[in-house]
Amino acid sequence: MTKKSKFSKKPSQATPLETDTNESLKVLITRPEVKAQQLTLLLNQQGIANTSQPLFDYQSNASANDIATALKHADILIFVSVAAVEFTQLNYPLSNSVSQRFFAVGNATKQALHAIGITEVSTPPSQQEHSEGLLKLSQLTKIKNKKVVIFRGNGGREHIANNLRQRGAKVSYIESYQRVWRTLPINIAQQWRAQQINCIVITSNDILLALVKYLANTTESTDHFWQSQCLWLVVSERIEKNAKALGLKRVINAHSASSQILCNTLQTLSCS
Repeated sequence: MTKKSKFSKKPSQATPLETDTNESLKVLITRPEVKAQQLTLLLNQQGIANTSQPLFDYQSNASANDIATALKHADILIFVSVAAVEFTQLNYPLSNSVSQRFFAVGNATKQALHAIGITEVSTPPSQQEHSEGLLKLSQLTKIKNKKVVIFRGNGGREHIANNLRQRGAKVSYIESYQRVWRTLPINIAQQWRAQQINCIVITSNDILLALVKYLANTTESTDHFWQSQCLWLVVSERIEKNAKALGLKRVINAHSASSQILCNTLQTLSCS
């Protein structure tokens, strides 16, 4: 059964990948601040207009004792984001964990581990920097009775843990940081329209759900723009599927959360 759109209006028949050649790209970046700054810099270098509005910030969520206890008997450590690395390291020096095997969901997370002196890190290929890509790694296929610790923020998907448990691993979490959602101005949607925003970058399902809900609650019911005219650039098949189920009509999948790949995709769109 198709999910009902979050937008309480009849969608137009706009083609999902159709672009208006008479309208230049104006991008809204919704990812957390540090990553948003990286993408902003790249887009500015390409002359692509953009504005940044992170929807949440991070704060520490695990103590040194929590981390040390989890690591004591761990065989495999999996980090799902740069923030997971940084906030873990903030409270406990990961360089002490020399006996475990390190895994990262993507290259940026791998580089964050390299920055603190951990050089042996396994990651999926560049076009599979997500949970599904991580689970395809051969090193994670035969892990029966292995003790795995997943480092992440509060909440999130259970996909990695569930699959590893099915393979016989013993999985636990360290939620090394938590998201603190920002309160947006009540007229922010009108501000974005005034700035002629016509493309929104979405890098997580939580951001997608929060933004769609917000726009549905603050946009006039006769305004079909965000649902049927705005481009939504997402980073995975799961987010793409969810975006379409929510009634968004123009969804493009970059297949990566890498700032450079997102910039390359936006550059291609701006030239189309």
